[in-house]
Amino acid sequence: MAETRIVDSPAGAGAMLKAVLPTVPGINQLPGVKKTSRELPDLVLRREGVEITREAVAPYAAIAGFPTKDVAPLPYVHNLAFPLHMALLTDQSFPFAAMGLVHLENSISQLRPIAFGEKVDVEVKAANLRKSTKGKAFDMLTTVSVGGETVWEETSTYLRVGGGDKENGDAGMALSDVEATGAIWSLPTDLGRRYAAVSGDRNPIHLYPLTAKALGFKGHIAHGMWTMSKAVATLEARLPDAVRVDVAFKTPIFLPGKVRFGAVPVDGGLDFAVTNPRNGAPHVLGRTRAL
Repeated sequence: MAETRIVDSPAGAGAMLKAVLPTVPGINQLPGVKKTSRELPDLVLRREGVEITREAVAPYAAIAGFPTKDVAPLPYVHNLAFPLHMALLTDQSFPFAAMGLVHLENSISQLRPIAFGEKVDVEVKAANLRKSTKGKAFDMLTTVSVGGETVWEETSTYLRVGGGDKENGDAGMALSDVEATGAIWSLPTDLGRRYAAVSGDRNPIHLYPLTAKALGFKGHIAHGMWTMSKAVATLEARLPDAVRVDVAFKTPIFLPGKVRFGAVPVDGGLDFAVTNPRNGAPHVLGRTRAL
């Protein structure tokens, strides 16, 4: 039976330090830092009674482009789960260092909108460790409830690069290629820092060129969840209250930069893409489907 831990307060700056230490030679062999498990922990982390407030949502809505409404934007709730993601990924029982994991895919099912003033309980667990084409993949599963009623669910798929199975490994979601012919978005150089301030995701690869280069990138990159949020904000007027949104993060978006968005109607929803405006290569592929 899974162990459940109540998390009273979100992880702070110490969580990022805990994410980095297992990647530092020498330090990563110290007791309390060294990763010894090869299996995902049977552990559930839980936050209780988190109120959805207009004041907390407003800065996020502004940076993603959501209009003012009386309910939380569909992807916003991910920000409530993210501290639990970090706490679980940096737990001693977790088999992989958090730093260096690649966010491959994200899927959110909103069963109904969550109104301002409602209090939610958030649970996160890791599951489905498997071989992928490029390494080992696993899912972070989030369930959000109000008074015992499940209202929002998320699957965030992460990759540990290395030792993959190109022939038989999990290749991920099969999403349609969409030719983006819509608006071009201009992304400023400080977008990662601004989104970090409202989301809590302060991974150094998103903040500055120097911090990203220290982790092997040629420059700092936009958050995948900002890109998903911006896409959902662009489509929001066309989405039903009960909806599932799936995205696959294909290639990084370097900052500053420009991307092009496009969406096409299909049976049951929309297919969409965020692409490189010069060559059409996809940064993100996605779809929405009514529930």
